Amino acid sequence: MIPYGTFTFFLIAFVVLIPVIILGLQGKRSRIYNGLSTLIMIELIFSSDKHNLFGQTWLSVQFINFILYILWQVAIILYYWKSRAKNNTFSKFFIVVVLSILPLVIVKIAQSSLIGASSIQFHESKVVELIGFLGISYITFKSVQLLMEIRDGSIKEVNFWKIIQFISFFPTISSGPIDRYKRFAKDEQKIPSGVQYHQMLLKAVHFIMIGFLYKYIIAYLIQVYAINPLMLDFNGFTTKWLYMYAYSLYLFFDFAGYSLFAIAFSYIYGIQTPPNFKQPFKAKNIKDFWNRWHMTLSFWFRDCIYMRTLFFLSKKKLLKSQFAMSN
Repeated sequence: MIPYGTFTFFLIAFVVLIPVIILGLQGKRSRIYNGLSTLIMIELIFSSDKHNLFGQTWLSVQFINFILYILWQVAIILYYWKSRAKNNTFSKFFIVVVLSILPLVIVKIAQSSLIGASSIQFHESKVVELIGFLGISYITFKSVQLLMEIRDGSIKEVNFWKIIQFISFFPTISSGPIDRYKRFAKDEQKIPSGVQYHQMLLKAVHFIMIGFLYKYIIAYLIQVYAINPLMLDFNGFTTKWLYMYAYSLYLFFDFAGYSLFAIAFSYIYGIQTPPNFKQPFKAKNIKDFWNRWHMTLSFWFRDCIYMRTLFFLSKKKLLKSQFAMSN
């Protein structure tokens, strides 16, 4: 079941989270039930009538892949955290990062035109079926970010259960937003008072209402009354120009609605997941646009790829000036 894709998903999620809400309003938190409810929702997301073992919908191939992948990532992270104190060489760091992203690379190659099919979906390839599952990209982003912050020394302590909770947090599992481990762990450690949780719950309801407006009303209307009619006669510059803007708006409202749902359910757990969008169409330039569109992913690439590449190039004296770095 696709997260936030049907009203059935919302109904089941609300029923599962009732104890979380009751405890939260009392200024309490049960980490055991939080873990159990997360497992229930993940099982719901990955359950499959078609691709499972022994005819059991709960024992789906994607669910098994997910569990194995989580254990794989946790093992890599814990190994690097324990071994870096003795030997924190770049070569070791490079190897663990490669091992972390290797399954994702294999899945993406299997889905790409590199093997002769431009639109392979999950379970249409034996390779993809073996290791692929919904949300593999975002779990990999979180894991790589953890490895980088461990190497930098900004993460002083790593806990087995907190890592699992962080990278398998169900509200954001399929498409983000991408949280940061230190920020997530801080929210998870601090239990809000009943009054504070009540305010978070009100924000969650607000986010859900706006999310429904974005995803199920505005995005739907754009698709029905703009995108679909334009697709009937997709010739000429004007039609393609209108389609470009219509699809951009559809993509924004659909994805922004999803992100608001994810943030809302995070708030119900007492986790203040950061926002993903900040009025991107009001941006003054392309740089400002990417600082407003899918912000958590943009910031991930900035911090984990761009800034580190610049640092490496400047350290090796491959950049001639600070001006080049700033641009």
